[in-house]
Amino acid sequence: MIPGAASAARAPRLGFLGVGWIGRNRMEAVLSSGLGLSCVLCDPSSEMIAAARELAPAADVVDSFEQLLAAEPDGILIATPSALHAEQSMAALNAGIAVFCQKPLGRNAGEVAAVLEAARRRDRLLGADFSYRHTRATTLIRDLIRDGEIGRVYTADLVFHNAHGPDKPWFYDPALSGGGCVMDLGVHLVDLLLWMQDFPEAILVAADLFAAGQRLENRHSQVEDYAVVTLGLDTGAVARLACSWRLHAGCDAVISATFHGTKGSLAFQNVAGSFYDFTAELRRGTHCEVIASPPDHWGGRAAVDWAGRLAAGHGFEPAAEQFLRVSQVLDSIYENAL
Repeated sequence: MIPGAASAARAPRLGFLGVGWIGRNRMEAVLSSGLGLSCVLCDPSSEMIAAARELAPAADVVDSFEQLLAAEPDGILIATPSALHAEQSMAALNAGIAVFCQKPLGRNAGEVAAVLEAARRRDRLLGADFSYRHTRATTLIRDLIRDGEIGRVYTADLVFHNAHGPDKPWFYDPALSGGGCVMDLGVHLVDLLLWMQDFPEAILVAADLFAAGQRLENRHSQVEDYAVVTLGLDTGAVARLACSWRLHAGCDAVISATFHGTKGSLAFQNVAGSFYDFTAELRRGTHCEVIASPPDHWGGRAAVDWAGRLAAGHGFEPAAEQFLRVSQVLDSIYENAL
């Protein structure tokens, strides 16, 4: 078998590298869809492996990433710490294996560009888990923006405040994480901003990063826990983004993306502090119409979409270049913060 040579005649054989909560969630979604078969699992935690084997009792378990590659799956889903994403993705792609990776695909644009080059050179499908693209609310808003429902978008406000913050130590080491709340949460806001509008060019206007209430002085020794960013788009629009960890938000999370146009506004927002439940609203003047609401089981849809394209025999797709566009904006935020 040629690695990566999945066909529509059968579900692709998949390896799962990292089967913590997110890895298992994506694994369960793909297996439930019937678009992929779990053939091999790899994680340093025996507890996580045991939980994953409840979903895929017939899957082989290996002790190392190298052994996972040697099993020659058609594709690998990567859910490991951020510092490993680019290196592991490139190794898999260079072995002729398709990749679906948790965000960020790389800690900077250079790493992301190297992953893209490997995928392009080997003509292998590359996906990244920009999961919020796949909620019913965001897809509806994107369609309405593209159809001109609210006219010309001239400003947007995007927010992601997580009142809890990460619980893994590596998130707080810049060398391992690549950054703080911007890398963890802001990446989703930048992606939604650009994806909703067919990826206009974005130019940084201003960025302010804070750690424990003080301006971030050295991003190589600490990570930010609050950020506010202003971006200018080549459409003439301006966007404001804010994200944080452990903000006194009064609830678990505040997540929203609001687009204001000349004929109305469209708003995506979480419900009652939830990380999972979202509405979409169409607003005109003082009138507000709810156009999408829970329930909506969207968490694993990005992985399922990738698995479906892999099963259909897709190789490298130019849309993956969008991952680099997002990373370049993040680089600009970190390099030019006041």
